[in-house]
Amino acid sequence: MKIERKFAVDPSKAQPFSNKVDFCVGTGRMGLALQKEYYDQLAFVQKFIGFKHIRGHGLFHDDMAIYQERRDNPWDKNSPVHIEYNFTYLDRVMDSYHKLGLRPFLELGFMPEKLASSGNRVFVWGGHTSPPRDYKLWTDLVKATLRHLISRYGDEAVEYPVEVWNEPNLPGFWENADMQAYFRLFDETFAAVKEVDPRFKVGGPAVCGGSDEVWITAFMNHCAEKNLAIDFVTRHHYTTESPDRKGHYVYQELMDPEEGFANLRTTRDIIDSHPEYKGLPIHITEFNTSYSPDNPIHDTNQNAAFLCHQLSRLGDTNESYSYWTFGDVFEEVGVPFAPFHGGFGLVANGSIPKPTFWSFVFFKSLLGGVCVHRSDEAVIVKDSEIYKGVLFNPNRRREGRELSLTFEIPASGELCLMRKTVNEKTCNPLKVWHDLGEPQSLSEEQLELIKMSAYPAVSTERISADGKAELKFEIPEFGVEYFELRPAPLTPDRGFDYDRAVRKNEI
Repeated sequence: MKIERKFAVDPSKAQPFSNKVDFCVGTGRMGLALQKEYYDQLAFVQKFIGFKHIRGHGLFHDDMAIYQERRDNPWDKNSPVHIEYNFTYLDRVMDSYHKLGLRPFLELGFMPEKLASSGNRVFVWGGHTSPPRDYKLWTDLVKATLRHLISRYGDEAVEYPVEVWNEPNLPGFWENADMQAYFRLFDETFAAVKEVDPRFKVGGPAVCGGSDEVWITAFMNHCAEKNLAIDFVTRHHYTTESPDRKGHYVYQELMDPEEGFANLRTTRDIIDSHPEYKGLPIHITEFNTSYSPDNPIHDTNQNAAFLCHQLSRLGDTNESYSYWTFGDVFEEVGVPFAPFHGGFGLVANGSIPKPTFWSFVFFKSLLGGVCVHRSDEAVIVKDSEIYKGVLFNPNRRREGRELSLTFEIPASGELCLMRKTVNEKTCNPLKVWHDLGEPQSLSEEQLELIKMSAYPAVSTERISADGKAELKFEIPEFGVEYFELRPAPLTPDRGFDYDRAVRKNEI
């Protein structure tokens, strides 16, 4: 099946396009940031993409060791208890983020074990997800942590967005998915953060799909009744159907993307139905195709093309959207057995860029330009005299859908057309790993070979145009392509003849 489309690009007609591709990215629990492999992957991602914020779970998990209780006599249960805060690991993590140009998007959670009111836990690492047994101890912890960040990073710290909890509409993440208990947590936490410094921006409820409309409606009604001047609303966005588990892995069909965009629109409509909150920013603090950290789709070219379509439209109703996650150092269901295991990350372990990594690199390259074309297959911007575009051929299922795109672009003179191509033939590290026998432990030689296969194919050509350049692209199913068209007048050195050097005239 081949689809052919032709577009005339008019740079005088700007198209609406809000590109927030680099605002935030997700991570596993914060304690993983103490690992070298984690830092290496994050540094690699920052080198190519350069996200501004990073968000993850487990700020108050016990492996971060912030909340401490000490008895004068540890063997005497009646001995007085003293509360202490230990910021040693927090400083290490935050300093490492700052060195890479990142600032936290603070998710306040989960509960320290000694502060939890029950044994409700989530993930193999046992994140405590019950309400605090003492709300004053919880709010004191929040305030002490924020004050420490201010003391270490100055006024910059009050610019860190603050989100209260994660997915409280799921009983695994918040005991019994108790809505009224979450509202209490939000109210008390909101007041505590604003007490530290009213400049902090605070929001929630960080819900996932399924019951999102019910929860966001109730949350906005609650905030209105309490007259809470919240700063933003957060939610999550995943685009796969129900899972089918086999061994260590989960397989899910992609959902119709229009259903997902319509669902996101309901959040905007619910917020705007309250005059006092109309236009309030929405941050999608997690998004991906599958919500499972062991779904092989994350490692595929299909994921890359599907996410390009998402990136082209998520800014329509949302202030930001944070990909979950930057890398595969991630342990929610356990330590992965293989380098390619369907992890959420943009990069696989060993800092191997997956195809979706390049989707983000390409959209980052569009920043700063004026959008002159946007469709379900492409986004093109004009940045000074340079045209930059991302083209993509997404599909929910493999159907052999080929896409032929032609663009007429106003241009004159000598030009250079540069292309970076990501598809199943040119940039597919998953296939190379498979062809090597799917080794669970990569040798140095295997790792280097897979890395070489994980970069786009680059091609260039010279074009002469007299008022119009016609660019034609053949995009295979699940393919992604980036291009730049720029003026390139020849400036040869004295005596250099390219045609003679390459014996072009001998053919």
